[in-house]
Amino acid sequence: MKKVLQRWMAQYFGTEEAVLLSVFVVAAIIILATLGDVLGPVIAALVFAFLLQGLVNSLQKYGFSKIVAVVSTYILFLVTFITVLVVLIPIIGRQTSLLLKELPNMVSQLKILLSSLPEKAAEYIGPEQIQLVVARVSEEVANLAEQLLSLSISSFPSILAIMIYLFLVPLLVFFMLKDKDILLNFISNMLPKERRVMTVIWDEMDIQFANYIRGKAIEILIVGVVSFIAFLSLDLKYAALLASLVGLSVLIPYIGATLVTIPVLLVGYLQWGLSNDFAWLVGLYAIIQIIDGNVLVPLLFSEVVNLHPVAIVIAVLIFGGIWGFWGLFFAIPLATLVKAIYNAWPRTAV
Repeated sequence: MKKVLQRWMAQYFGTEEAVLLSVFVVAAIIILATLGDVLGPVIAALVFAFLLQGLVNSLQKYGFSKIVAVVSTYILFLVTFITVLVVLIPIIGRQTSLLLKELPNMVSQLKILLSSLPEKAAEYIGPEQIQLVVARVSEEVANLAEQLLSLSISSFPSILAIMIYLFLVPLLVFFMLKDKDILLNFISNMLPKERRVMTVIWDEMDIQFANYIRGKAIEILIVGVVSFIAFLSLDLKYAALLASLVGLSVLIPYIGATLVTIPVLLVGYLQWGLSNDFAWLVGLYAIIQIIDGNVLVPLLFSEVVNLHPVAIVIAVLIFGGIWGFWGLFFAIPLATLVKAIYNAWPRTAV
């Protein structure tokens, strides 16, 4: 056993670059696990910088100087950023407040619905089992309602964090766009001179991360806007809030779409019951999900998502548990990074 372990160590950690690479990987995991929340504004700014860098490059190709391209792109970013804050966020906030106020009434309607299940399902399930399920679901719904209603009590820290984001993110985005080359050279000078494997991994992942972030932003925008138009055309309550949830659900592959389906269909059922409007809602929502999964994702991520669905779900669970929201956002590129590191890892013949 000792000889087998020694041969394995010699094969995978027999070079200086392999040892250094393993040190960097372990250090990155520790930083993400311990300082992930603290570095949130930096990561958010980095995401926006990746999104905007493509526009900067395009303007420079058309003959604009770097400073003009950066300033023009940054002004467009600020206008969009402020518009979202002034127009979209207040609408979502009002609809969230209305939803919280109507939540007790919705819980009561759900309990009435659940209490009628024993008569409808008596032919298939025993009354004792149905009563157990009804009691359990009612308890979970009541607990969820209490948690949602108590959010306002502990909202001050989150409001403070949002204010920090609103100030730091635009500032960091400007400097990341303006001083991109300086920042990259600074990081490069901190790394070892002999870094052939690191260079291979960086060249691959630089393109992967940029394409993924831009593709994901486009997917969120398209799915969110189309969902909002569909919900608005049906006069569904909380259309902006639910459309935002549907758009953001694409951040979590497979799991997100499943989770957000519940509030969308629940609100529709409580508003209309089993009517034609509810059938239209189910149909339109299904079409949006089908187009997203079978058209948008292959079109936007054909060169990025080359992972098995099982690997993607595992990556979501692992990186989401380590890094929270940002782990969910970067689950796919981080999984691709792990794959790239494994493929490029220096090995010695034993």
